[in-house]
Amino acid sequence: MIRRLLIANRGEIALRVARTCRELGIEVVAVHSTADGDAPVLALADEAVCIGPPAAKESYLNIPNIVEAARQAGADAVHPGYGFLSEDPDFAEVCTANGLVFVGPDPEVMARLGNKAVVRGLMASAGLPLLPGTEDPVETVEDGERIAAEIGYPVIIKAAAGGGGRGMTVVPAASEFRAAYHATRASAHAVFRDSTVYLEKFLTGARHVEIQVLCDRHGNGIHLGERDCSVQRRHQKLVEEAPSTRLDAALRAEMGAAAVRGALSVGYSGAGTMEFLVDDGGRFYFMELNARIQVEHPVTEMVTGVDLVAEQIRVAGGAPLSLSQSEVEISGAAIECRINAEDPGLSFAPTPGVLERLDLPGGPWTRVDAGYLPGSRVSPYYDSLLAKVVVWGPDRPAALARMDRALTEIRVHGRGISTTAGFHRAVLRHPVFAAGEHTIHFVDEMLAGEMGTGGDPAQRHAGAGRQAADTMELLVDDATAVTA
Repeated sequence: MIRRLLIANRGEIALRVARTCRELGIEVVAVHSTADGDAPVLALADEAVCIGPPAAKESYLNIPNIVEAARQAGADAVHPGYGFLSEDPDFAEVCTANGLVFVGPDPEVMARLGNKAVVRGLMASAGLPLLPGTEDPVETVEDGERIAAEIGYPVIIKAAAGGGGRGMTVVPAASEFRAAYHATRASAHAVFRDSTVYLEKFLTGARHVEIQVLCDRHGNGIHLGERDCSVQRRHQKLVEEAPSTRLDAALRAEMGAAAVRGALSVGYSGAGTMEFLVDDGGRFYFMELNARIQVEHPVTEMVTGVDLVAEQIRVAGGAPLSLSQSEVEISGAAIECRINAEDPGLSFAPTPGVLERLDLPGGPWTRVDAGYLPGSRVSPYYDSLLAKVVVWGPDRPAALARMDRALTEIRVHGRGISTTAGFHRAVLRHPVFAAGEHTIHFVDEMLAGEMGTGGDPAQRHAGAGRQAADTMELLVDDATAVTA
């Protein structure tokens, strides 16, 4: 039994984990940098420990400081949240070596999953469908050019150690491959300290659909349906929903079974996400396995009623899953909008500052996971996520209406701070999204067609783009005015 758990993270995910710990009767140890001394999670914690200065590498990425904090506070387990050290096998191994239960897969499993090119091969062996690409690193630009020509353009170059939507470059033509290859390797080395890259065929007109899996250490695995994450910019997810408008019951069952099979084949345990691309013909292709809780996990919780963090903690403590596949029921529709402190009118540049006023929505079937309070400082040292607004409705139109209402309730004031709330309203009101016909190119096409940033949207979006142009400009301007 886990009785005292250290949360090795910050912001909304730290608060979210703390709340489940409280419900499970588990004591909470919260860590924080000197920049997060007013974090809301500290009020819920039984003990708070400062682990270093604002820079993440000196605090939230400082393994010795975190492990020592756990030892000094008498914690017997560590929950890594998402980001930071959540997929670091060295951190998991150090926790285990110091007698701490790591809430996640075993270190050796995590190490095996750390190279996404290797994972492609593992999933192919488990019978999951893959797009054409490489299972070994692409060592030279000449090899890459040859392989890309064989695969056929467009291709995507991916960092083998990548994650969180970073370390990927789409290459539309051979003339652009060489520059993209060198740029991706340089970026991968700077961000992940690993310049290894691999190639995949880039699937145009696809949907990004991920399957939530839960596995225990007794050989049991289940899936909890899908989340559609196709609304993204520069591979960063902005809006997530469940269920996907592209999946029917048969395809959902097929993808779910494949995801569980793939996870169990590598000895996975805990909560994980299998990410796929789905084409307009209903064919799906494995992309990657995320060995952690996802930012968008509340979407699944809203449609299934399952506390994913509670399941994570129980499994880490050695318990079997608390439910079987036949007990998983998906009800209604849920949507999540990530509200960031960013200015959509300035290419989504972060806008740090002090939150002089912060009014977040409430009401029926409306959940807000936030890591800030009025008076908190949005730091330039970390990501710009202010809050996740998640709603549920008996069907998708009801959920869309509820989210639109919720977004209108957001009021943020602070010198220089803007938010993406208005942009999200424009996305949800766009005829293509409202009809459930959007793809992974939707945001780029919408911005190009409606914000004057150049480029031509795809033909099937052109008419809807003209209809929504005035609304888009109004909402972005309104978002800046409200939050100035």
